Amino acid sequence: MALKISVGGRSDIGLVRSGNEDSLRIDPDSNLFLVCDGMGGHQAGEVASKEACEIISYCFTGLASEIMQDPDLHLDVPFSERGALLVKAIRLANRSIYLRSRSRSDLAGMGTTVVALAVDDNFVNIAHVGDSRAYRLLSTGLVPLTTDHSWVAELKQSGQFSETEAEKIIGRNVITRALGVNERVEIDFRSEPLSPGEIYLLCTDGLCGYVNDDDIFAAVKDCRGDVNGIVENLIQLANDRGGQDNVTVVAVRIDDLNEKVSGEKVAPVTVSIENEGALLRENQVLESLISMNQKTGEIPGVEPKRKSSYLFIIFIIFILLAVAIIYLVSKK
Repeated sequence: MALKISVGGRSDIGLVRSGNEDSLRIDPDSNLFLVCDGMGGHQAGEVASKEACEIISYCFTGLASEIMQDPDLHLDVPFSERGALLVKAIRLANRSIYLRSRSRSDLAGMGTTVVALAVDDNFVNIAHVGDSRAYRLLSTGLVPLTTDHSWVAELKQSGQFSETEAEKIIGRNVITRALGVNERVEIDFRSEPLSPGEIYLLCTDGLCGYVNDDDIFAAVKDCRGDVNGIVENLIQLANDRGGQDNVTVVAVRIDDLNEKVSGEKVAPVTVSIENEGALLRENQVLESLISMNQKTGEIPGVEPKRKSSYLFIIFIIFILLAVAIIYLVSKK
């Protein structure tokens, strides 16, 4: 029996925001599913979240062999090939966003969360940075599969505040980890065996930041596994609660699995930041993508280097001077 997956997903602007800084990617051919929530003024958040989706996806479709075989990008962790690819792809996305934000003043400070799910034979690999979440939906309730990288989550975990007290703190939405903010990034990862009929949810904090897990479960428990119905119900729930933020939801249902495939569960772990060799190699990979995109313009998520505008300015000045000279001569 072959692996079979059903998926639904949608992003909604909400009822308050003037733009949508969320992005999602559904790639059934690669069994890759992503949700990102961007941040930054002047639509920079939208740029960051879109670039994260594009770069990570392209790593699976166009760069997998190259980055998996590169010794400089080797991970000293016992991940499956697909799990390792997911982590390396997120690192490249972080590096790309970071470098781009530093090259343009209008994109300075941009960043994005990411929560990603990649199916590997009969295992699910989940990686995340920020406060976008992943859940497993059971008949009895939701099982959280990620822990927010946020100030309020850290306060709860420290035991200094109760959940109710932490939720009332000003600045509780401040995240402590995001793609593109620093040149290196720590990534939380886990891998677990799949079972037929399981449903996984990915969402931005436009949903989970305004409703609790019990409310989310109540909104979808009667959907009977309808992934599109689950998505629509949750987006409607977020908007019913005020729609104060963009909201993005992806629902993935595991219909059938491959024949028995061996593999090992990876307990939740934080993958440490890259060393200098890996960072240098990431720069080289991104440079090659930029160069290729300058020639073809076909690599998504990679902005060709901007050509200097000095020649254009000089050309305009020359034209203006020529026009002025012609005008003066004609007056004599």
